[in-house]
Amino acid sequence: MTSSQNSGLDPQLVARLSSRFDSLGDHMRQVAVDLQTLQSQLGAATAPAPTRQAPAPPAPAVPPPVASPPLPPQPYGQPFGHPVRQPTGRQMFRPQPAMTYPAPPRGPVVAPRPPAPPREPWWQRDGVISRLLAVAGAGVTLVGVVMLLVLAAQAGWFGPPLRVAAGAVFSLALIGAGVRVFGRSGGRVGGIALAATGIAGLYLDVLATSVLYGWLDPVLGLITAFGIAAAGTALAVQWKSQPMAVLILAGVAVCGPVLTDGLTLTLIAFLIATYVASFPAQVGRNWQLLQVVRTVPLVGAVLAAIASVDLSGSTGDLWLLLAVVSVAVFGIGTSLELLRRNISDVVDTVMIALASVPVLVSADVFDRAATVSVQLVLAAAAVAIVILVSWLPGHARITVAVIGALATLQAAVESTTLEIRPVVLFAVALALIAVAHSTRSTLAYSIGSGFGVIGALMFVSVSPPQALLDSDHAVGSVGITLGGILLAATAFAFAYVLAELKLVDDELQTLGIVSGVLALYGLTSATVTLGIGIGGETTGFTAGHTAATIEWMIAAFALLAFGLRSVTHAHLALLAGLSLTAAAIAKLFLFDLVALDGLFRVIAFIAVGLLLLIAGTRYAKVFADRESAAVSS
Repeated sequence: MTSSQNSGLDPQLVARLSSRFDSLGDHMRQVAVDLQTLQSQLGAATAPAPTRQAPAPPAPAVPPPVASPPLPPQPYGQPFGHPVRQPTGRQMFRPQPAMTYPAPPRGPVVAPRPPAPPREPWWQRDGVISRLLAVAGAGVTLVGVVMLLVLAAQAGWFGPPLRVAAGAVFSLALIGAGVRVFGRSGGRVGGIALAATGIAGLYLDVLATSVLYGWLDPVLGLITAFGIAAAGTALAVQWKSQPMAVLILAGVAVCGPVLTDGLTLTLIAFLIATYVASFPAQVGRNWQLLQVVRTVPLVGAVLAAIASVDLSGSTGDLWLLLAVVSVAVFGIGTSLELLRRNISDVVDTVMIALASVPVLVSADVFDRAATVSVQLVLAAAAVAIVILVSWLPGHARITVAVIGALATLQAAVESTTLEIRPVVLFAVALALIAVAHSTRSTLAYSIGSGFGVIGALMFVSVSPPQALLDSDHAVGSVGITLGGILLAATAFAFAYVLAELKLVDDELQTLGIVSGVLALYGLTSATVTLGIGIGGETTGFTAGHTAATIEWMIAAFALLAFGLRSVTHAHLALLAGLSLTAAAIAKLFLFDLVALDGLFRVIAFIAVGLLLLIAGTRYAKVFADRESAAVSS
């Protein structure tokens, strides 16, 4: 029965169908591989862009389909898939398990970072050797120009016109060569060096013509030198080269004193012209090195001139005073303008301080009127800058304030006598402490305290403790009387504003005690000096000490009363009041009992005794009221 059914099947048809199924399986596997590749590419495209991604692995090569050999005849109804090729027997259709493929990697594939290349030595870096050679060449060439102008004149070589003409032609040739070289490939360094050398040489040639040979009026020489410096820095700005401007100014500063035979007023004038002419090159540019090279040689030349001048009051000293004022005006003004454009530039703040140094150190060079006037103008300018310039950064504000304080101190010292000097300093200190209290300014308080300390030291030198203990050394002076009163006021203001501003916590008690001692010393000196001025060295001295003892006890009573009313400062006020009470009693028995006589001794003992009784009664009443209030509550 089976054989009759199987005999109706075509074996070739079965073989063809089996071969086609095998080809279809191969095509499906190829489609699966292509889908896997496409999925990997889509995942890489939608992921965030990596810093560096390794290329995707190539798809595995799929061999072309190979035709399967024909199968032998199978029983009727036998399914086809991947049959077990057996000629006989009933076969079960067993489909192959589904193929699994590895999931594509998620996220970018970052390749390992290559190791950093070894750092080259500084001499092998790009442009370092060329720059060093260019700077060295510029320096040597400028020395040669100076030798042409000076040594040739000393040796009598050529004639003066030929030397000057040769220097000018040579400098112009260097400038032309620099412009030509700068436009070529790789010629930036060489062009800058050549042009800077030529401009500096031309400047020195004009300086020699004006100073060394005297052919050109100094005013015309200054104007010409100003134009050369301005043109040179303008070319440096056009080429965007700070080193070029620095080379020009440095060459002029180094070689100029050789042509002028030292630091003269003429050289200072030429340096001022160069300083002003090179300022526009810094506007809008962060050329800090140029700012230093512009300022340092000029200030150094002025300071050297101040150190070498005598106190003759000649016309040369007046020109030097004009140079000092010019340096301060141009230095502070231009530095403030640059600082306004870049408030974080500390170099400009340093240049403000440097430009003010010649004014501050020239106090003993000129006469008193000129010195005091210049110092007061500088102090007023500093105060105006601190108050009016709202954008001034903190470091510049502190610097300008210190400059103004030093100028004020110089003016006070130069304009007053030894006895009046502490009065002026205490007045300035009180004014600054008052400003600090109203504006909550720590800077004003610190500067005012500094003036107070200096004034206290000067007052002690004028009115030493020996003058309070011995009538032979005591003098009656209005200056000492006013100074003592202002010392007490300054000490009180110092402690009061210190507590108000809350600048210190741990040292407040110690500073308060020191302020109290200084205030007591000032009041005692003022009282004794006033007594001597009114009653003479004998009677006035004893009367003054009597009044001083009573003042001590009044101050102790005031402190004790303040301690009863104040909760915050009760402990400090009580301690100070009791200490001052003990000091007044000790002075009464150890000094007044011996130094005073007659009616003054009686007055001192009665007054101190009454104040002690009043203080004790007051304290007893306050404590009794507190106890009764506590019981009733």
